[in-house]
Amino acid sequence: MSIAQTGAYEEEVGGRSRRLLLRNREIERFEAQYDVGIFELWDQLFGRGGRAPQARHVRDLVALALVGGGMSDRAAEELVAELPPSENMRLRQIAQRVLGVAFIPAVLGEDKKKADGSGAGEGAPPATTVPASGS
Repeated sequence: MSIAQTGAYEEEVGGRSRRLLLRNREIERFEAQYDVGIFELWDQLFGRGGRAPQARHVRDLVALALVGGGMSDRAAEELVAELPPSENMRLRQIAQRVLGVAFIPAVLGEDKKKADGSGAGEGAPPATTVPASGS
């Protein structure tokens, strides 16, 4: 199975590039800890949930994605906890991308095609991607 099929990617967190992967195990841990379903969080992150997601939900989702990417629970929790409040908006954007890649891993392949110029040919409709900033 390729990385694109698993929904794993790398993102800078805590000043270093780190592997992020949100698997069913991490999603179930999140849902068990909070009374928020993952799709409800998805709607909140993208401004469709009526209310904004709580910072602790966003931080925990990023920490769980770090765990899915191979980091230990303790190291992931400590890393995310050490980040200042000024990182909350960036963590929210990372959480959006983590869920987007988990639900639609094909976006990773689309980004690669765009980078190397092997995307859709002339006259073909443009490919759609998950917005990174929630816009």
